[in-house]
Amino acid sequence: MFELVSKWYKNKFSDPNSVTLLFIVLGLAISLYIFGPFILPVLVALVIAYLLEWPVAKIENVIKSRVLATSFIILLFSGVLLTMALGLIPVLWQQLSNLLQEAPVMLEEGKDFLLHLPDQYPTLISSEQVKALVATTESKILEAGQVILSFSLTSIKDIVAWMIYLILVPLLVFFMLKDKEVLTKSMSVLVPKDRRLIQQVWHEMDHQIMNYIRGKVLEIFIIGTSTFVAFWVLDLRYAALLGALVGFSVLIPFVGAALVTIPVAAVAMFQFGLDTQFWTILIVYGIIQALDGNVLVPLLFSEAVDLNPVFIIVAVLFFGGLWGFWGVFFAIPMASLVKALFNAWSDSWKPQTQN
Repeated sequence: MFELVSKWYKNKFSDPNSVTLLFIVLGLAISLYIFGPFILPVLVALVIAYLLEWPVAKIENVIKSRVLATSFIILLFSGVLLTMALGLIPVLWQQLSNLLQEAPVMLEEGKDFLLHLPDQYPTLISSEQVKALVATTESKILEAGQVILSFSLTSIKDIVAWMIYLILVPLLVFFMLKDKEVLTKSMSVLVPKDRRLIQQVWHEMDHQIMNYIRGKVLEIFIIGTSTFVAFWVLDLRYAALLGALVGFSVLIPFVGAALVTIPVAAVAMFQFGLDTQFWTILIVYGIIQALDGNVLVPLLFSEAVDLNPVFIIVAVLFFGGLWGFWGVFFAIPMASLVKALFNAWSDSWKPQTQN
């Protein structure tokens, strides 16, 4: 057994480039795991910098000034965010407060609907099963309410930190974009000389991460806007809030769409009952999800690494458990990074295995 492991190690890690890549990956993983919460503003700024790099590069080609191009794009991006904050957030907050006020009535109607199911379908479900389901649902709702309340109370102390982030993050984004080449050269000095595989993985992932972030933001905007328009045309209440939920649900592959179906169906049932309008809304929602998965995603992420859905779901669970929202957001790039690392190591091992 020991000889087998020793032979495997010599075959796989006799190349200095492989060892360098391994230590770099382990060092970054440990650093992110330990210091991730403390460098969150840097990670957020890095995401925004990746998002804005493409328009900055396009503007720079026209005006031949990186500083002016960065300043223009930062001001434009800040203006768009400010406009959305002043115009969209108050509407979403109002609809959310109205929905929370009506939630008890919706829950009671749902409870009455479930309790009458045994009368309509006595062969499919019994009253004892319905009562057990209602009791379990009520306990879960109470637990969720307690979690939300405790989160809201503990998050009050983070308001000052978020105010600081609102100042630090734009500054970080500005200097990351303006001094991109200087920062890249500075980081390259810290990397050992045996970095052929590091450069291979970096070149493979740099373009993919940029395309992923830009594509994911476009997907959120397109799906959220189209869902809002569809629900507004169908006269569904809380159309803006539900459209925003559906838009952000694309951050969680496969699972997000299924989870958001619950509030969409609940609001539609509360407003229209099991009428034709209810089924129309669900059909339209299903069409939007189908177009997203079969048309929009292939167009926006045509250059993404082909990953099996099992690997994507495992990546969402693993990295989401490690880093929460940002782990879910970067689950696909991180899974692609893991695949790129294995491909790089495999390429470095092939010549040795052939000799």
